[in-house]
Amino acid sequence: MEQFSLQIVTPDGVSFSGGAERLVVRTIEGDVCILANHVQYLTALGTGTARVTVDGETRRAACAGGMLAVTRDSGGKSSVRLAATTFEWAEDIDAARAQRAKERAEELLQHAHDRHEQSVAQARLNRALTRLGAAGK
Repeated sequence: MEQFSLQIVTPDGVSFSGGAERLVVRTIEGDVCILANHVQYLTALGTGTARVTVDGETRRAACAGGMLAVTRDSGGKSSVRLAATTFEWAEDIDAARAQRAKERAEELLQHAHDRHEQSVAQARLNRALTRLGAAGK
């Protein structure tokens, strides 16, 4: 399968840089799949499990917030840059810690007094669930 150039960056640095065959990521409008020769594209990222396929092997990661940009050079080759607020490979996720965060967020959600507290608790719960899902737990 044809590859495209992919760079994944976070405020902490570069998480991935190299050729990829496929990128599936959650945007604010739903999941999108990027393949070689994708049209130019720019969107905001949501919170979800990202999947990166390199040499037929797919890796999963928890991804939240940021931007995804697909550009094409003068020769028509696609270049993809995923600039995420958080991006954590599945193998690096501490599932026990994510489970504790999920439980704390559920408790906060139960005791939220107003919409702001509900919104904050729901965002924390979504992040914890995404981390657990990416880790396969």
